[in-house]
Formats: sequence, C-alpha cells, structure tokens
Amino acid sequence: MEIALPFSTSCLMLRILLLYSGNIVSNSARVFTIINCCNETIWPAIDPGRSFGNGGYRLQTEESRVHTAPKGWSGRIWGRTKCNFDTKGNGTCLTGQCGSSLQCTSFGETPLTLAEFTLTTLQFYDVSLVDGFNIPMSVRPVYGKGNCSDVGCVGDLRNNCPSELSVKAGGKVIACRSACDVFNTDKYCCRGNYGNSSTCQPTSYSKIFKDTCPTSYSYAYDDPTSIMTCSGADYIITFCGGFCGNKDRNRTQCWYHNNTLMCNGSTMGFTMNWISTLMVVYIVACLSGV
Repeated sequence: MEIALPFSTSCLMLRILLLYSGNIVSNSARVFTIINCCNETIWPAIDPGRSFGNGGYRLQTEESRVHTAPKGWSGRIWGRTKCNFDTKGNGTCLTGQCGSSLQCTSFGETPLTLAEFTLTTLQFYDVSLVDGFNIPMSVRPVYGKGNCSDVGCVGDLRNNCPSELSVKAGGKVIACRSACDVFNTDKYCCRGNYGNSSTCQPTSYSKIFKDTCPTSYSYAYDDPTSIMTCSGADYIITFCGGFCGNKDRNRTQCWYHNNTLMCNGSTMGFTMNWISTLMVVYIVACLSGV
C-alpha cells in the first residue's frame, strides 16, 4: 500500500524500534530500490522473484519499492507495460509479459529492456538490449567499490526504432525488437560462424541501439566493458531515467544502504513490502529532522 507520511514521530522511538527489530538487512544481502519515473504505471518483473514481491507487482508513477536480495542471488529485472490484471492476479501485458500472472515465474516475452545481476563476492551487473527494448531503464549502484558505474538506457528507442523492428499498438510504437528476433539469422544472432567476438560485429541495427543507449549491451558480443563489476553495493533501478525528484522538486526520493535511508525533498509516497515497514518509519524521522 502507499502511505502519506506524517512528520511527528520521535527519532528516539525509531532508533529503539530499529535496535529491537534486529538487522533489517544482513551484511551479505543487498538492497534494491525500484523507482517508477515514467508517466504511466509499470509492472516490474523479477526472475527469480521470491525476494522481490514474489516476482511482480504494480508500481504507479513516482512510486518506489525496496527489496532485499539474498547472498548469491542471480537474476533479471525488467518492466512490463500496458497490463491488465484481475483481482486474482491473472491478466496480460502488451510488453514484457511473463505468462498470465502478475507474479512472474518465468522470463518475459521479448522485446524487453533487461537488467541482469549476479551477486557473488564480486557483483556483476548490466542492462541488456540483446532481447530488444520496451522501456527506458537505468541501474545505479550505491556506495560500492570497484567499477561501479551507472548503466542503462535512459534514451527512448521507441522514438527512432526502424519500422521493420517496431512493435505497435493503437498506432504507436510500444517496443523495438532486436534484429535477431526479427530476422533470425546467424549474423544477427551471433551464432554458427558468427558465434564468437571476432566474427560477430556491430550491425546497422545494433549501432542504432548503441547510439541511443551507450552504456547498454546492444548485441551478444558487445563491448565487455558494458558489464560492470562492483562489490558491497546496493542498487537503484529506475524506469524512465533519473530520479522523479528531478521532475518534481517537492517529491522525495529515498534509497536504502548500510542500514541507513538517504532522501532528498520533503514529501513522498512509499510502497511497502515485508522489509520496508521500519524503513518507512525511519523516513519520517529523517524528513522531520528530529
């Protein structure tokens, strides 16, 4: 649920609650903050999703949700658009659909913009357009060590998607397919004689993707530097680029790292899950200045 936050909570009471609740996040677990900065509702999807709202949920414009990924988690996060689910969680989406359930248990249908993570001692992450593009998406590591650069596709490929790759609904381009998905040839899919980094080279289509999204993987053997390596980081995943606070200076954005909430702005709505209850309370103390 979404909560309108009051500003009258005692900071001392909050600290006591945090102490007696035990560690919200263990040292080995990593925290993911997922933010929807789009001008439409997004349905985040996660595979495997047991620690992420059981794999999927609804996220309205300028809402956030916080999750804890366990040690060793390896998975994928993407956004679904134009979804319609009934009260039992059954329905469909125009892009990114993972079966007919709100909570995903399998990978999404292409085309989709995909964030990939492997949380070993050294964390690996990237944003891939190998399976196409359906929505702008960025990944920002928080206070990690190593090559902890922001990655993603802040630009919108739907605006300049070649007609032969375009997916349309209601007369509008809603996604952009990969050349491999459309043409299914060894050259575009980097297989057969093209199944290595020497023979699989950028194509006119992958170059369009790369020009719009220079920090994303644009084809299977794209620049290996598109995969980042980091340690000790938590992650902010943002749909449609940047913080929502950049659009509304009065809107608070918060992320969670090392048992501390960091916020900007003065008011907010925050979507809760099983880990975020005490964090929401702590936000109140941060913003009230007590």
